Amino acid sequence: MKSPLKILVVDDEPIVRESLRDWLENAGHRVLVADNGMRALELIRQEEPRVAIVDLVMPGMDGIALLKQAKEVCPETEIIIITAYGTIPTAISAVREGAYDYIEKPFCPEKAEILIEKLVERQRLVEENISLHHMLQERGQFENIIARSSKMRQVVEVIKVVAKSNATVLITGPSGTGKELVARAIHAQSRRRTRPFVAVSCAALPESLLESELFGHEKGAFTGAHSQRRGKFEVAHRGTLFLDEIGEMSANIQIHMLRVLEEREFTRVGGNDLIKVDVRVISATNKDIKAAIAAGQFREDLFYRLNVVSIDLPPLCERREDIPILAHHFLKRFALENQKEVRDFTPEAMDFMMSYDWPGNVRELENAIERAVILSTDSCIQRCELPQDRRVGESWPRQTQSLREMERQHVFNVLSQCECNYSKAARTLGISRATLYNKIKSYGQPERPAEKSVE
Repeated sequence: MKSPLKILVVDDEPIVRESLRDWLENAGHRVLVADNGMRALELIRQEEPRVAIVDLVMPGMDGIALLKQAKEVCPETEIIIITAYGTIPTAISAVREGAYDYIEKPFCPEKAEILIEKLVERQRLVEENISLHHMLQERGQFENIIARSSKMRQVVEVIKVVAKSNATVLITGPSGTGKELVARAIHAQSRRRTRPFVAVSCAALPESLLESELFGHEKGAFTGAHSQRRGKFEVAHRGTLFLDEIGEMSANIQIHMLRVLEEREFTRVGGNDLIKVDVRVISATNKDIKAAIAAGQFREDLFYRLNVVSIDLPPLCERREDIPILAHHFLKRFALENQKEVRDFTPEAMDFMMSYDWPGNVRELENAIERAVILSTDSCIQRCELPQDRRVGESWPRQTQSLREMERQHVFNVLSQCECNYSKAARTLGISRATLYNKIKSYGQPERPAEKSVE
């Protein structure tokens, strides 16, 4: 073998269990043993072995049941099933359930060694693909953080430094400034990048549901809990948990959060077993947490646990030099999504965007550009295609129509102005005639407007 592995052997027969351990240890591996499925699950959770060699027929929890639960506890552990001649069909079913392969009793060590070598080679290729994927993802994360302004360049530098640690990070700033984007960039740059990034909004759920969402629950813990459910902390094990809007946490949830951060363990709702986790927590808020502490609404000890490193994102009005490149970034994206030949902004449109205060920050700018691209009939976004009658310091009026409905009305208005000449309407809209047909079809009109003769 090229390198030693951590291997778990699970068999209720001592002679099989011990002989396998002796052979694998002589081959240089670290070997764990279990004589039943429940003990095996404990070891898989605690030790995360690379391979588990599991007997198919065992009292209590058999190999199939262990396989299913092991895949939930540690999906990275590959399972090899040990089967007797009479249970080969069941072993084949186990492979369909997610086992890597099976070996028959009695088996020779050489055959098992070849099987393990193939498994390790497959895992190596998978890890290389994951590494490449995350390298590309990492590059994308920084491409999406527009950093021409000095304030945002400083944010990027802090991300690069803090990502190398396991410290908790608190991201502050007004709504719409890109706090989750920064959290994802930190994760993508960290050693945890091959593990899950899990995001939870603390404002989206009531207290009882948020507790279950974070920590999971046992079967029967409350009405409707028909089965055991893992919480986000368990899902994010060895990865990153992003807690958005932490200022909305109730006092009870804050107590549970403090325990997890201090002890790295928790219990599911309705459960008694302590579950240990290794999770990096990144949190975000648009509230003044220190004011909330003074008002008795947020625990000071939890604040200091969450705020080992802080990153404050400036509002868009304080980084105006980023507006042109952000606007062009969104323009390119939405033009591609909507198949529009829109490439630039008129000077008047850009002057307006540079002078407007953008109280909704980057999210508001993104929404305005998407709307303008949909309504545009030229290769440049005009001032009139941006929301109207806004003074500096004001925000856009709340839209009562969806973007799709606005697009629908605009398309039919242009079609009417062109007297149902589809070719002319398509040219005016900056799309192909086929795209125009498809759009009208997608609007679900009972009858398509009768087309007049092409000029």
